[in-house]
Amino acid sequence: MTEYLTEIVERAHAKSPPRRMTTRVIAIDGPGGAGKTTLADRLSREFGDAPVVHTDGFASWENPIDWWPRLVSDVLEPLAANRPARYRRSDWEGNGDEEWGEVAPSEFVILEGVTASRDAFRPFLTLCVWVETARDLCLARGLERDGDDARPLWEAWMAGEDRYVARERPRERADLVLRGDENLWT
Repeated sequence: MTEYLTEIVERAHAKSPPRRMTTRVIAIDGPGGAGKTTLADRLSREFGDAPVVHTDGFASWENPIDWWPRLVSDVLEPLAANRPARYRRSDWEGNGDEEWGEVAPSEFVILEGVTASRDAFRPFLTLCVWVETARDLCLARGLERDGDDARPLWEAWMAGEDRYVARERPRERADLVLRGDENLWT
């Protein structure tokens, strides 16, 4: 395990869950294409296959940032009440085939994705990690995954991210900031 993973794991174990929760929710936030999913997958293994909830399950190209009330009501509030959460994932393909996601209360749950540490989520979070990655690298990674035809979608998405970052300053409020331009967690 790398020193960065060790630090996250140690910090998460050292903190108590908020309020009367039994689940420690670890937020992995940062811009699209920063490397958050890779980090979340690796952390999941370090926490004994902890469930990962992806904000992409709530966001969409049409609504990249302002979908958050559904995540609070469908996932965070049930976990805070120590109940299983069930939510309908966004239909990114637009074919009407939305899938259901489920997450049970457990020792750790990882909340991964753009805006994962937003103000509305903070009462439910135990630890916040910000993955800092150069904008041009994030765009390049996104276009590699989604194709060059997605450039206008990515540019609009990034503008939404910029508004979120300016408004909520998640990097400044993170417990830990990691560089996503290097793969520091493999």
